[in-house]
Amino acid sequence: MMTRRAAIASLGIGGLSAAKRRPNVLFIAVDDLRPEFGVYGAPHVHSPNLDSLGRSGMVFTRAYCQMAVCNPSRASLLTGLRPDTLKVWDLKTPFRQTTPNAVTLPQRFRESGYRTAEIGKIFHNSFPDPASYSEPDLHIDGFPFDPDAVYRSEAEVAELERRKKEIIARGQQGRHIDRYGQWYLKNSATEAPDVPDNAYYDGAQTDVAVEKLKEYGSKKEPFFFGVGYYRPHLPFNAPKKYWDLYDPKKLPLAANPFLPKGAPLMAGNMNRELRGYQDFLQGPKPHEASLSEADARRLRHGYYASVSYTDAQVGRLLRALDDNGLRDNTIVVLWGDHGWKLGEHNGWAKMTNYEVDARVPLIVRAPGFRSGQCHGMVEFVDVYPTLCELAGIARAPELEGRSFVPLLAHPKRKGKAAVFHQFLREGIWVAADGVEYMGYAIRTERHRYVEWRRWKDKTLAGRELYDLVEDPQENVNRVEDSSNEGLIRELSGKLRKGWRG
Repeated sequence: MMTRRAAIASLGIGGLSAAKRRPNVLFIAVDDLRPEFGVYGAPHVHSPNLDSLGRSGMVFTRAYCQMAVCNPSRASLLTGLRPDTLKVWDLKTPFRQTTPNAVTLPQRFRESGYRTAEIGKIFHNSFPDPASYSEPDLHIDGFPFDPDAVYRSEAEVAELERRKKEIIARGQQGRHIDRYGQWYLKNSATEAPDVPDNAYYDGAQTDVAVEKLKEYGSKKEPFFFGVGYYRPHLPFNAPKKYWDLYDPKKLPLAANPFLPKGAPLMAGNMNRELRGYQDFLQGPKPHEASLSEADARRLRHGYYASVSYTDAQVGRLLRALDDNGLRDNTIVVLWGDHGWKLGEHNGWAKMTNYEVDARVPLIVRAPGFRSGQCHGMVEFVDVYPTLCELAGIARAPELEGRSFVPLLAHPKRKGKAAVFHQFLREGIWVAADGVEYMGYAIRTERHRYVEWRRWKDKTLAGRELYDLVEDPQENVNRVEDSSNEGLIRELSGKLRKGWRG
């Protein structure tokens, strides 16, 4: 097997070859994809293309995002900076507003002579970043600005039209039309029409992406091409044939549909996202009750169908690399921006500090490097310096992660001793006082420790401690166990110092 030094030399890194040998990058982002498919030990999920990529690349089994919600997670990965550095903690703040001089990952490649382009959701929906790319966004006409809100069945479209007319009749357009002039109406949380793949945005954009890869195959200029998929984000809308891959009666349900014992209320997600859909407007919060088994199975079914739909699109991208002679000199990176709860801790969304939300899928296939699985811990802030090293691009000093190229070469090496993530809980979703709470978390080989602080004055409001060996599902908060006092002091000190391990 090739050593790290030999592998890097084979890629032309370190000035050992001409620019034409620099590796391309196919950068695939998948919204709300949790590490639950074949190569992650989940044979009940139909994912042949993701599994094929995993078998030919390196599967990181313990990769973690910096914040389990779309905008902060993506901004952090794409800038190599942690949320507190960026000052991006929510869905509404663009990183260019808080950190205008940040140099993004694709921007760095562009400045280094790469042709850079994107299609779909790479940055957060509302905040595309023209400075990152060599050409305009490849957004497809005929779809709304936010392709998440696309329905294709006759019944769903008819219901949306009915609701639009009611809103217009009441003169409430201002509340229901977003700043891009698109109707933002969520209807059902699931949909399974018998339509072709490109009836939805993910399939349509893959048509364009395949043609783009064909174009790249005819050029010598290296490329960095981002393709961002919307599914399996809610609503779980996918063509019927992907639903037909599953029998909902046989799907496994969450083994822990309850909040962790002794956890502070702000630690749990309030199912805010799911309760934005018409069929779940009256759905319970996790501390109130559970969904019915029928609803739980429908949502699980829809999530897995959406994963399989996205899997098919990823397969088309990978075949396009092969068909255009690009595979041997293209780094493929596939990542999900955070995890997602499918009933775990009575939740149906992301937006917590628990393992189920903070742990993410990450697969890297780099020419000259081995395939397999790496169990060392890595973070999303590490992706930026890793790709720069693989491409022979000098590391920018401001980056807050570290390259995991050594793990690609030697996957049995230890990863980081600890990883860090956080979540800002809006008080309105916890109590009527409107107080915001930031939960800062450190995850070591064995433990996760969280400090919840009132965001305004930073005073301590709650703590959590989980033993991930004895309690891997994090069902019991052990922070009040007196035998853990020394451990808590140690972890709290490392958390305060921003210990990187």
